[in-house]
Amino acid sequence: MSVEREKGQRFVVISSNVQNRDLVGFVDEARKAVADKVKLPTGYTIEFGGQFENQQRAAATLSLVVPISLGLIFLLLFSTFGSVRQAVLVLSNIPLAMVGGVFALWLSGEYLSVPASVGFIALLGIAVLNGVVMVSYFNQLKATGMELLKVVTLGSSRRLRPVLMTASIAAFGLIPLLFATGPGSEIQRPLAIVVIGGLVSSTFLTLFLLPILFRLFGVAKEPVQ
Repeated sequence: MSVEREKGQRFVVISSNVQNRDLVGFVDEARKAVADKVKLPTGYTIEFGGQFENQQRAAATLSLVVPISLGLIFLLLFSTFGSVRQAVLVLSNIPLAMVGGVFALWLSGEYLSVPASVGFIALLGIAVLNGVVMVSYFNQLKATGMELLKVVTLGSSRRLRPVLMTASIAAFGLIPLLFATGPGSEIQRPLAIVVIGGLVSSTFLTLFLLPILFRLFGVAKEPVQ
C-alpha cells in the first residue's frame, strides 16, 4: 500500500491477486462488502482498476465489435447464397460452436475472460466456414435436380473429410497452448480451451444437425399445383 498524488488529489493503491475464481465476481462481492461495512467520509471514493479495468474496457469493445462482425458476416453470406434462410442457417452454427466452448470452460474450471472471448470470436469464423462448405455443396447437388433427401445425405458424406480437416488442423495447432504453463499461459489456455471445445461440438453438430436443418428450412417449399 502506498500514498501517491494525481490531479491534485491523494490516493492509496491497494493491490490484491485473485486466484481460483473469476475477476468480475470478486469485484462485485468486494463492492458489496465495502458498501455494507465501510462508511466513506465526504470526498472519498473507491475505484477498482488494474486487470479489472482492462477487462471492462475490453468487454465494452467486444460488445461493439461482435454485433458488427455478425452483421458483416450475414451480409457476406447473403451475397454468397442469395438467400436469407441459408445465410441464417449457416449462422446457426455459431451457437452450436458456443455450446462446446462454454462446456469446455466449465469442465476445465476456467472463467469467461477476455482471452476466452477472443477464442469465441475465432471459433465463430471456423464454424461459419464449415457451414459455408456444407451449404455450398448442398446447393451444387440440388442444382443437378437431385432429390433433397439425397442431397443432404450424399453432400454430408462427401464433405465429411473437408470439415474434419478444417476443424482438426485448428484444434491440433492449439494443443501446445492448452498445456502451456509458463508466463502468458493465463492468456493462452482459456483461448485454446474455448476453440478446441467449440470445434468438437461445432464439427459434430455441423455434420449431423445442419443437413437436417437444410432439408427442413434451407430451401423454399415449392407451391403445390
